Parts: sequence; structure tokens; C-alpha cells
Amino acid sequence: MKQLLILSGKGGTGKTTVAAGLIRLSQAPAFADCDVDAPNLHLVISHRTSPETRDYFGLPKALINPEKCVGCDLCRQHCRFGAINVEETYKVDYYKCEGCGVCQFVCPEAAIRMEPAKAGDLMLYQEDHVFSTAQLKMGNGTSGMLVTEVKKQLQKSPLAKDLAIIDGSPGIGCPVIASISGVDLVLVVAEPSLSGISDMIRILATAKKFKTKALVCVNKHDAHSENTHRIATYCQEHNIPFIGKIPYDPMAVSAINQGKTIVDQPCPSGEALKSIYQQTLSYL
Repeated sequence: MKQLLILSGKGGTGKTTVAAGLIRLSQAPAFADCDVDAPNLHLVISHRTSPETRDYFGLPKALINPEKCVGCDLCRQHCRFGAINVEETYKVDYYKCEGCGVCQFVCPEAAIRMEPAKAGDLMLYQEDHVFSTAQLKMGNGTSGMLVTEVKKQLQKSPLAKDLAIIDGSPGIGCPVIASISGVDLVLVVAEPSLSGISDMIRILATAKKFKTKALVCVNKHDAHSENTHRIATYCQEHNIPFIGKIPYDPMAVSAINQGKTIVDQPCPSGEALKSIYQQTLSYL
């Protein structure tokens, strides 16, 4: 199975819009949304059935038994995250606890235990295609681990045979690194702004670390023609395939507001994406 990953380096570039359009054009039998902090691919890829949902457990959380606690204060002194508070009794702040287990190790009375903690929900849609996604609970920091689980449940499906398209996370952090691992090709959706160029360079460097082939396209290229030219020049100088430009298109906004992709109706952005799709296939 070939895996195509759509990345951007920053949020708001149109990464999910491009990913949804490519899924529609390719009729991909398998796809995933690995932006587990804020998944939204399901908004433009409709489904007839509800997903299979299961709990995702990340790192455990410490729990102090007040009946065993003698108030020695060792747990609070050794907690590097400031997660232990003293009121009438010693308590652990759920959102600050990183699950390292140091407090349990230093407690002389065995008053602390590490409890499994639900960190999010894994969802799997299985119809004539398979769609894997997840939602991380607010305040949890195990997004990279959850992305790995999203990809695992996609790959286990018998429908995941020829091509899988994965909508990644913005940035270059843990969820992006987990997304890149094992994929065949990365398509970077760049934005013609100073921050867009900076973040594009960072995500290309990340892909290079993984020795993963990367392509670049520019969304809303006519918003700043000079910066679009800078992106194309950078790609040429670094031997990175620059495969197309998508114009700013009010009709794209209309399509998305209706829960459609930009290739579901005639529009300039959809036509541009069709050309990008054909070039992407040639690199897969």
C-alpha cells in the first residue's frame, strides 16, 4: 500500500482542503486524519454510518490515597511538573501530571498509584472505504502516540490495499513526526506568506531527515505573487519538485461550507488541484 501524506508546516494553509480533494479525485479506499488535536476531514468527507469508537489511553496519572498519605512532602518536592498540591490533603493536578511515576517511586508509604487515564477517542469508519481518525482530549500531550494508533488501525483494515491518503497535523512536532514515519510521499501545501515560507522550509527539512520524498504546491498563490515565486525558486534550488499553484477561490469557501470538496463542483481551485493530483500520481 502506497501512503501519501499531506502536510503544511503551519495551520490555515488549506492542507485539509487539498487532502479532501485528492481523496475524492483518487477515490482512495483508505484515508486518515492525523490532526488529532483538531480533526476536521470528516466535515467534508461524508459518511453513511457512525464510526466504531474506542478509548485511547495515553500515559497514566498519579493518584494519592489520603488514608495512606502521612504528609512527608517527598512527592511534592520531587515532582518536576508542579502537579502535586497541598490543601487539606495532598492532591494531584490531572492536567499537570505527566505520568512519570517519580512520586510513586519516592513515596515511603506506598500511598501513590499510577492509574490508566483516557486521553482521547479513536474512530474508524468502514463502508466501501476505511477512514481512521481520532480526537485527543483537551490538555493531553500524547498526540504523537495517538497518531501512531490512527495509522495502525488504518493499516489493519482489509480495505487498505492500494493507496492511503493521510491528512497530517500542522507544525513539525510529535504528531507530524509520527505521521511521516513509514509514508512513501509527502505533499507540502505552502502558503505565500513569510511565516508560510519559513514553516515550509522547516517541514521540508523534517521530511529530509526521514529520507522521505517531498513535493510542494502553493495554495492561494495569487495572494502574494512575489512570495509564490520565492517558494518556486527555493524548490528549484533544492531539487524539490514544485508541482502547481492553486488560486484564491471564493467558490472553494462555498463548497466547504456545504460539506463538499473543491472538486465536487466546477471552480478554479478544483481545476488546479486536478493538475496537481496527476503530477502527484507520477511521483507515487
